[in-house]
Amino acid sequence: MLMVRSQLLVSACAAVALSGCGEEILPRSEVELGRALFEDVRLSVNEAQSCATCHDPSRGFVDARAGAEGRVAATSLGADGMSRGRRNAPTVTYATLVPAFTFGSRARFNKQSRNRLYEGPLGGLFHDGRADDLEAQAGGPPLNPAEMGMPSKAAVVERLRTHPDYLRDFEALYGTGVLDDAEAGYDAMTRALAAFERSPEVSPFDSKYDRFLRGEAELSFPELTGRSLFFSEFANCAICHQLRGNGDPIGRFEETFSGYEFHNLGVPRNEELGPAVDEGLGGALGVSEHRGRFRTPTLRNVAVTGPYMHNGVFRELRTVLEFYDRSNNPERVLNPETGQPWADAEVPETVAMELLEVGRPLTDPQLDALECFLRTLTDARFESLLPPEDGRCVD
Repeated sequence: MLMVRSQLLVSACAAVALSGCGEEILPRSEVELGRALFEDVRLSVNEAQSCATCHDPSRGFVDARAGAEGRVAATSLGADGMSRGRRNAPTVTYATLVPAFTFGSRARFNKQSRNRLYEGPLGGLFHDGRADDLEAQAGGPPLNPAEMGMPSKAAVVERLRTHPDYLRDFEALYGTGVLDDAEAGYDAMTRALAAFERSPEVSPFDSKYDRFLRGEAELSFPELTGRSLFFSEFANCAICHQLRGNGDPIGRFEETFSGYEFHNLGVPRNEELGPAVDEGLGGALGVSEHRGRFRTPTLRNVAVTGPYMHNGVFRELRTVLEFYDRSNNPERVLNPETGQPWADAEVPETVAMELLEVGRPLTDPQLDALECFLRTLTDARFESLLPPEDGRCVD
């Protein structure tokens, strides 16, 4: 028994390239195991892609790989080097706070009585809400042919079984023989990945805005102006992008800047993705009234996680702001990225005009201020990724 234990220890040391292999290696915590799995290319069919490839921890947990034109691609390239997804990879940051999918209602924090209550679908992971929790979400990409491309859960678990460090960690955390069963082993893998995604490392609440709320930082006048606009009915941002009431003493520093509602905002088709219509929630549920509706994303790290919208159709955050303002502003007739009139909605029949037309036209300086405020929602570790702002955001 001692000889077997020593052989396993030597194998584990070789697998993880650790020094000091005369000492017993302790199992990793569930978060540490999840981090290792998140970055492990062995979970893809040709060992060329990990979760971190499309959710890069150094780039706001999104896919920052350049496409053919030398700019960040709208959608991610699969492990096979040919397949492309049809949706922009969302940030993993703060996904832990997304509630399970449900049909329900929620109060909105604004002064317009006709929009104070939302009733309809809420929550769920992925753009269309089809996964109830992080475990369900984590189990999708390894088996998706257009993503990591593994043929089965059993094939994934067999990859885990071949490495002594994983054998040690999984058995310590989830029980002896857990990797002997494909279902149990795959479920344990998703639990570890979810534990990492729930950790403070992924959702630290340490942006400049959080520090401001704690009295640890000051916002400039443009940033404060943008904040006031954001939470006012004048600009109408908070109607969908506010979870808690202003000054809420319970969890007031954990505003995710999303109410997790589903809406069709009239986003145009991304012609790079081909002619097929993305039906969003309507496609996931098979219900026509929800066609073209997608879950409202968090705005945390939004300034460093472009391109934008579910299909990556807009490259710049400023374009998104002008896109929303166009519903109330007759002067916003051109897409600033193309110089052409705004394209029609991909699914025109369900566009939420009752929300888009609430508010007033905004000036360029007001959009500048809003953009300055949104920049303050960037986690401290990603602040170096913020694009230059030409002095607009300082006093």
